[in-house]
Amino acid sequence: MGRIDDADAFAQAGSPACGDVISIYLRIRDGVIEDAKFESYGCAANIAAASVLTEIVKGKRLEEAWNIDWQQIADELGGLPPVKKHCSILAVGALRRAIRRYFGDNLPEWLPKDLTSVERQALEEEEMIERIYGKLRR
Repeated sequence: MGRIDDADAFAQAGSPACGDVISIYLRIRDGVIEDAKFESYGCAANIAAASVLTEIVKGKRLEEAWNIDWQQIADELGGLPPVKKHCSILAVGALRRAIRRYFGDNLPEWLPKDLTSVERQALEEEEMIERIYGKLRR
């Protein structure tokens, strides 16, 4: 938990509207995630998902970390109720954004040029949260 001030990669996923925001920081050496930390604003499930994710990715090659999906995070937590599933989706979304940002325009062969279904799912979760909480504030 916490930030890595000299992180090689950083990304956020979530919505300040509902309070679930995950920031992921990665230190990468020779294509391996040497350290991973997070900052989380939100519920216990959000914090737990980000925590489990950062523990899982430490020591993994970027390609291995890229292939982690939200269900794997939920399973590591012993399952999540349907209303909390978005927490693992946001955690994986932040990880994938950080990995994309790390490579910039120089994508390796294994990293798709277009957004994957997992990445689109994180975006859809963010948009849905914004719509729901926007209606509740009116």
